[in-house]
Amino acid sequence: MDALGKQVRGKGRIYFTGGATAVLYGWRPMTIDIDIKPEPEPAGVFEAIALLKEELDINVELASPDQFIPALPGWRERSLFIAARGLIEFFHYDPYAQALAKLQRGHERDLQDVESMLRGGLIQTDRLRELFDAIQPQLIRYPAIDPRAFHAAVTEFCDEHR
Repeated sequence: MDALGKQVRGKGRIYFTGGATAVLYGWRPMTIDIDIKPEPEPAGVFEAIALLKEELDINVELASPDQFIPALPGWRERSLFIAARGLIEFFHYDPYAQALAKLQRGHERDLQDVESMLRGGLIQTDRLRELFDAIQPQLIRYPAIDPRAFHAAVTEFCDEHR
C-alpha cells in the first residue's frame, strides 16, 4: 500500500479481495497473489503496479467478486476502509461479496475464509442469504455458474452456521 501510494499520480480507490484480505486479517500467513479492483482507477496505477511487481517480486491480479458473480447491491458501502496512502484509499472489497464468490467457487481454503469472516463478525448468515437472493435472478448472465449448486452451497453454509 505504501509503495503504491507513493507511485500513483491521481486519486482513487483500491479494493483488496481474496487472499489479500485473508492475510491482512490474519486468517492466513500468506497468499500467492494480491487481487485488487481499482475504482475509480487512480492515474498511473497500472504503471505503478508494473514497477512494483518487479521491485517487490509480487503477483498482482485485477480480480474481484463482481467478475465471477453479479455485483451485490451496496457493495461499495459495505467495503471496509483499511488506510489512505498518498492519493489512494485502500479498502477490503465487500465481505459479503467475497463470501458469496468463495462459496460459489467452493474450494476448501475459500470455505475456511468464509468461516473466518463469520467468526470475525464481518458477515452474518441471514444477511448473506438476503444478498444471495438479491443477485439470484442475475445468475443467468453468468453461464459458468450452476445456480442450483450455488444456492445449495449458500444454504448449506448458512444452515450449518446458524
